[in-house]
Amino acid sequence: MRAGTVRKEFIAGRPSPPGSTRTVLGLRHALLDPVGHVRGGVPGFAPEAAVVLISPRLGAGFVQFLVDLRPGEAGGSGLPGVEGFLYLLAGEAAAELGGQPVLLAAGDFFFTPPGMAWRLRAGACGARAVVFEKPYARRPGISEPPLLVGRTGEVAGLPFLGDPDALLRTFLPEDPSFDMAVNLFEFRPGASLPFVEAHVMEHGLLMLEGRGIYRLEDAWYPVAAGDAIWMAPYCPQWFAALGPTPARYLYYKDVGRHPLEDGRGEGKIA
Repeated sequence: MRAGTVRKEFIAGRPSPPGSTRTVLGLRHALLDPVGHVRGGVPGFAPEAAVVLISPRLGAGFVQFLVDLRPGEAGGSGLPGVEGFLYLLAGEAAAELGGQPVLLAAGDFFFTPPGMAWRLRAGACGARAVVFEKPYARRPGISEPPLLVGRTGEVAGLPFLGDPDALLRTFLPEDPSFDMAVNLFEFRPGASLPFVEAHVMEHGLLMLEGRGIYRLEDAWYPVAAGDAIWMAPYCPQWFAALGPTPARYLYYKDVGRHPLEDGRGEGKIA
């Protein structure tokens, strides 16, 4: 069995009928139930190690995938013109980031600038991670962003729009060199986004803990740990946490570029 666990039912003790799924694929949003994960599709990793969740084949401008590594197993990436962000969900791992060694524990993360090769080797308990990759959108006169390594516990959770029950951790600097952001949102039970959002950025999201309700366009979905969501630009979106425990999710968005620029950058892969 691979590292990490996959939630198989949203409501414990209530099995789904054969042939049913909570996965929904639409033109402007998608909800991906982990029960339907099929492994493969990421060169650089063993076929059974990776699960591609979101990609341009769905309509997105980025890729989001999961990696499960057995103890001692390794894999990596680093395509020309492509930047990456990895968040270690569970276990421990040793990373090589452009030849620089870094030890990672659960909750640690790194950002690699365009074209930098990275490799991850799982520790004695295995490792599970989520990865976001996109072609970097260059701008004249602005240098590429640097390598960055961080820990969740060292990033302050700030009240979102003044709400102490909705804490937001921002992992990447708000700097013109960066064209992507990855944030961690934590909601206490009953907390919610203050309004229905609709904006030019697209999102890739992974539920880490807890459960809740997500509104996507005119549909409402129960969500729980393990679910992945894609939201296209201007997709109306809203979340509320349900249940007795906090809900946490990690999400990506594109930032820092004019809407008339090619948000997929000079490193766009044909």
